[in-house]
Amino acid sequence: MSANINRIDIEEFLYREAALLDAWKLEEWLTLFTEDAHYFVPTVGTATDVQPDNTLFYIADDRLRLKERVIRLQKKGAHVEWPRSRTRHLVSNVLIDSRDGEDMVVSAAFSIYRFKNGNSDNYVGSYRYRLCIESDAIRIREKRCMLDMDALRPHGRVSIIL
Repeated sequence: MSANINRIDIEEFLYREAALLDAWKLEEWLTLFTEDAHYFVPTVGTATDVQPDNTLFYIADDRLRLKERVIRLQKKGAHVEWPRSRTRHLVSNVLIDSRDGEDMVVSAAFSIYRFKNGNSDNYVGSYRYRLCIESDAIRIREKRCMLDMDALRPHGRVSIIL
């Protein structure tokens, strides 16, 4: 990754990603990912370095499955998200953890508020990204969302994109 990319550039990128998710601009959000990208949400309490081939994950999507998720969430037939939840993604504590050739590992904290049917839920955790430069833009090669809660109760499920 270019040495010219700094923490401020990364923060701006992550804030724009959060804004796209809050606006339910999911197709635009999907363009932030590389063609070989992965999106992971391990189960609560799982170590950060596990892989979906040997551990249970809530979500373990490659780019194709992520695209299918975006298509499904935008349909009225996605009853769990119709009408859509209102969300507010807050991103903080952005750190560049390492640079490895063309990739950069970045971590951040998140708090996501979800409002639907008179209820509010708060998802709290940390992100780990593997970012790269593709077509002169920052792109996500991998996004991992680790939840810090003890359990998904009272939330019950992850029906939004963290």
